[in-house]
Amino acid sequence: MRELLTFILAGGRGERLDPLTRDRTKPAVPFGGIYRIVDFTLSNCINSGLRRIYVLTQYKSFSLQKHLLAGWNIVSSQLGEFIDIIPAQQRISADWYKGTADAIYQNIYAIEDCDPELVLILAGDHIYKMDYQEMIAFHQEKDADVTVACVPMPKETSPHFGVIEMDADHHVLGFQEKPAEPKTIPESPGEISASMGIYLFKRDALLKELGEDASISSAHDFGKNVIPQMLRNQKKVYVYNFVDEKGQPKYWRDIGTRDAYYEANMDLLKADCEFNLYDKSWPVRTYHEQYPPIKMVSTSSQKGSIVNSMIAGGCVIEGGHVEHSVLSQNVRIEEGVEIKNSVIMEGVVVGQGAKIQNAIIDKEVIVPPHSKIGYDKKLDEKRFALTSSGIVIAAKKAAVVNN
Repeated sequence: MRELLTFILAGGRGERLDPLTRDRTKPAVPFGGIYRIVDFTLSNCINSGLRRIYVLTQYKSFSLQKHLLAGWNIVSSQLGEFIDIIPAQQRISADWYKGTADAIYQNIYAIEDCDPELVLILAGDHIYKMDYQEMIAFHQEKDADVTVACVPMPKETSPHFGVIEMDADHHVLGFQEKPAEPKTIPESPGEISASMGIYLFKRDALLKELGEDASISSAHDFGKNVIPQMLRNQKKVYVYNFVDEKGQPKYWRDIGTRDAYYEANMDLLKADCEFNLYDKSWPVRTYHEQYPPIKMVSTSSQKGSIVNSMIAGGCVIEGGHVEHSVLSQNVRIEEGVEIKNSVIMEGVVVGQGAKIQNAIIDKEVIVPPHSKIGYDKKLDEKRFALTSSGIVIAAKKAAVVNN
């Protein structure tokens, strides 16, 4: 779709995901065994026929750049398609990106070079499936200056989201940023209309509003500043509801916190999971390294077993038991190991007789034989990070000690 240009904002620090973001930006964090978080937004673009994409990076972007260069060289430059990485360059001033709107403003030259009619702005750190063509059709039908994608969420989640107030025609009446007392959906007072951080602009309207925002002191953020500014300027601001044919919210997760990240991984293991990774009509793409098949080994004392789990290629399970867990590539589970309700990332080795539950183990951690993780909160607090719900997180290459 040559008349549309897409920007994916992939430069966030992801401080609430520490230590998973200690060495990488949030969109580069592994998810679901074989993916990176950014893969889901990129797959939505490709599946929607959008193939002119700029990925804006800033903090700790090396891992993300390696992943994109290795796994996302799937478009044809000869057909005018591209997935290009634009690092923060201080083209306009000595400042790095000061907010989501400023990130686009500092790359206005890219918009001018491509000369699109529409500009789609996406976050690179959410898990969902969306056909952006449906949003584009809605935007054009309404002749909107900007369309904001929203999803119904429980009222009590409002401190985590921008909340939209709209009329029956989906015209935006007001915007609240993370309110304690939000405006609720009139026909559903227990829910709010939460902004998904997805914005579709007319090119000229975007350039005008970015210029105005850049000229004043603000956070230079689309939700906090630009959308309220457009309402004051009486622009046509509409909401695209991310709901199914029954009006129910579709699956969308902002995994900006450690508990949200863990819960989204666990969602994939549900028998009736709302988010179907196995839908061939909407494939989620990623970079696949060359690993051998999964190997299950039964020892003289124990049979290897897997229950209700997702296991990536290259894993070897030598008489261990894995239950309700997600294992990335090249994980080695030795004899007598028990792993339950956990996310185990690439290259982890779990030594003989070790037990792990309710944990996230980042890449290349060596768990010594007969260790226990997730069983003694006081010991875990000394060794690891814990989420607010008590999930243990072992940082990348962390040294695990038993006392």
